Amino acid sequence: MTSQKKKPNGKVRPPSRRTGGRVQQSTLRKKRRNPRRKSSTTLIIFKKLTYWSTVAGLWLMLGFAGMMGYYALSLPGPDKLKIPQRAPSIVILDRHGGELARRGAYRGHALRIEDMPPHLLQAVIATEDRRFYSHFGVDPLGLFRATFANLIAGRIVQGGSTISQQLAKNLFLKPDRTFGRKMRELQLALWLERKYSKNQILEMYLNRVYLGAGTYGVDAAARRYFGKSARHVTLSEAATLAGLLKAPSRYAPNKNPELARARTSLVLANMRGEGYISQAEQAHALKYPGSRSIRKPLPGSGYAVDWVAGMLRDYTGELSGDVVVETTLDRVLQQKARYVVQKWMKREGPRGNAGQAALIAMDENGAVLALVGGKDYGTSQFNRAVKARRQPGSAFKPFVYLSALEAGLTPRTVRKDRPMIIKGWMPRNYSGGYSGKVTLQAALARSINTVAAGLTEEVGINKVISTARRLGISSPLHNNPSLSLGTAEVSLLELTGAYTPFMNGGFSVIPHVITRVRTRSGKVLFERSVSGPRRIIRPEHVAQMNTMLRAVVSSGTGKRARMKRMVAGKTGTSQGFRDAWFIGYSADLSTGVWVGNDDGSSMIKVTGGRLPAQIWKDFMVLAHERLPGRGLPGIGGSLNSGLKVASSSKTDLASPARPPERKRGFSVDAGFLKRLFSGSGNSQ
Repeated sequence: MTSQKKKPNGKVRPPSRRTGGRVQQSTLRKKRRNPRRKSSTTLIIFKKLTYWSTVAGLWLMLGFAGMMGYYALSLPGPDKLKIPQRAPSIVILDRHGGELARRGAYRGHALRIEDMPPHLLQAVIATEDRRFYSHFGVDPLGLFRATFANLIAGRIVQGGSTISQQLAKNLFLKPDRTFGRKMRELQLALWLERKYSKNQILEMYLNRVYLGAGTYGVDAAARRYFGKSARHVTLSEAATLAGLLKAPSRYAPNKNPELARARTSLVLANMRGEGYISQAEQAHALKYPGSRSIRKPLPGSGYAVDWVAGMLRDYTGELSGDVVVETTLDRVLQQKARYVVQKWMKREGPRGNAGQAALIAMDENGAVLALVGGKDYGTSQFNRAVKARRQPGSAFKPFVYLSALEAGLTPRTVRKDRPMIIKGWMPRNYSGGYSGKVTLQAALARSINTVAAGLTEEVGINKVISTARRLGISSPLHNNPSLSLGTAEVSLLELTGAYTPFMNGGFSVIPHVITRVRTRSGKVLFERSVSGPRRIIRPEHVAQMNTMLRAVVSSGTGKRARMKRMVAGKTGTSQGFRDAWFIGYSADLSTGVWVGNDDGSSMIKVTGGRLPAQIWKDFMVLAHERLPGRGLPGIGGSLNSGLKVASSSKTDLASPARPPERKRGFSVDAGFLKRLFSGSGNSQ
């Protein structure tokens, strides 16, 4: 039995914890209820949390400072951090001198901040950076507010960038969304705040910020949207300009007037909330939104203008000032081409599962007069007339037949439409059957595959490739037998250009659109040189090809392209109905049309002789309004532009039999333009 000790008062001491006595649990419960012990434990936990939080905060600060130092090393030195000049203005003119579009900076004036109305400055500050005059280039409160709002919304709904940060980003950095770019933006904002005053930063920002429709700076935007200088904008107009800063393309009043009006209302509410305007002034601005003097962009020119702007630096190098670009484009034809493409794609596109179309038209010199790169520029800016390369199908066959003519055959030469195997490949006709003996003219008109494949084998595939190259095909061409049926991918631009020698009498062309680039003061930076014509097809072969390609339209697969004037052309459909083409020409205009889907998916029985031929005919009818009919070189009457067809087969291929190339316009009678603009393929 365990002995028990007595306390001085005579009571028995409880057994120790080591004895395992029963009274131990009761004693422990009493100890837990001791408030001093509880507060002591809480204090210890609090001290530990404070300590480790301080340590973690110090490490975070050190890490942030280290990252700032790391990204600072990639910044240029202070002596190289100069405010760059504004982007140059690019004015693009059509062939008649009319303005097609402006790219880059719309012409305006750099204003001093004291020349800007106070309500314009207040509208910008109330909307973009409410604490602009109190922060040091970075607004921690704004960053916290934006971060919290974005977390609550689960997406980006607010931005925490100050005006100084936005200016740094616009002046020095690329628009990519990376952590490194954000760090450099912070550092450059701090640098701007140290080097310039608040008013200087605000002035630079308002004179350089992009405000949509090709405008940089508030003065250019005010002139573009309201027909006045920013010095004279009303309260409502100032709120509209400030509202553009968030998303210029989205809130531009020339594109989305309803969204612009709602955004203006929000800016006015912000100004009222900051105490800049009274309730009466806000109500008056909403009731009287101000004047509108908005020039709408010319419809149908987007793809062509993008093409011109994209290649401009290849001609001039880096631009250092405003330039004017003179082109071969015709805005009337542009509008007609856009109208026709959209009309037919809306009518027939869904039925045939055809999602896109492209059209390009050029004159006898290869000058591009109209270009449509897709059915809707607003939905997709990808230029399918220039950048897309697709299988042309039977539209490649003229190069095969020209090679055969140059090898001594004629349109009346007979070949057999029969089953054949060429190096393990068996060409098949669209119809599935065979016709037996046919002339070359009938075979091309009916687009018989076996005859084209047999001719390629007969003259040699290298000869066919050489012919295609000579006429202007620059895309890679494989040497498989199926090349004869158009299984190598080409662009609509080069294929249309390669047909043009048939309509101009056999002379080479280089498709082009820019004729001259000059500064605003008149200094010429580039001018297209005009060299003498170079014959690449003998006249007798031009006449024979025009006879055969004429038959395609009059009695063959291209009958839907028939017009009340002499035209010729060729249909093309790639395997599986993935691409459908019609390339054709009159004596004045060479035009190509492509229809298909961007993802290469199959259409529903859409062949080159259907939808593309219908688009082609509709456009050509509009383009030739009030023009007299003219014959093609070698057939149907007068030769194109006075071309002379030599009767001897010994004609020198390099001899120029055509008048010098005219820089602009069709090479036809002087009244032409005035009259014009006054008003493996499947066999198809």
